[in-house]
Amino acid sequence: MGVSRQQAVENRRAIVAAAEKLFRERGVNAVGLAELMKTAGFTQGGFYNHFKSKDALVTAVMEKAMDEGGAAFVSLIESARSADADPVKQNIQWYLSPEHRANIEAGCPLSGFVGDARRFDDVARGSYAEGLAANLGRFAKIIEETEGISEGSRRKAITLFSQMVGTLLLSRAVAGVDPTLADEILDEGRRHLLAAVDTQPGIEPPARSRRR
Repeated sequence: MGVSRQQAVENRRAIVAAAEKLFRERGVNAVGLAELMKTAGFTQGGFYNHFKSKDALVTAVMEKAMDEGGAAFVSLIESARSADADPVKQNIQWYLSPEHRANIEAGCPLSGFVGDARRFDDVARGSYAEGLAANLGRFAKIIEETEGISEGSRRKAITLFSQMVGTLLLSRAVAGVDPTLADEILDEGRRHLLAAVDTQPGIEPPARSRRR
């Protein structure tokens, strides 16, 4: 008996979901098709019923991850506004939190896949780039609306987000072996960036908090 169209769609979604989880945890190149399909609950032979190649699967994962990451960003901003909180600071506090650091499986895909992205094929790398550009655009708009500035908001968004990703990745890298250092990196990065958003339109913290 053949598989219905709806079941085929659900099976494809299951494969993409399993792939995203494994890719985030171990990296794309470390995950083979046999393990991937077993995790998704299917035989390896069924893979090519859904995807022409592993590269095509990676592209599907990127598209899903970037869509969901964008929706999560919008939800966070709306939640901050509902609570009458500063959405820029709220985003920094969430991004550089121990909870987000630990959430490798479903955290921000831009940091989650940054190490793999340069090795993707052109299509998947393009999906990542589009997701990054969209996120920076949303972040710049929030900065512009929150701080009442137009000039420099995109520059500030790029600088802040780049520092957020770098801080998160360094903290994650050592969290398992030196949690004290991991927390120090996260805490100092968060403190610095929260101070930085108070300066307009640049990104340097107030002079009193700079090291001499």
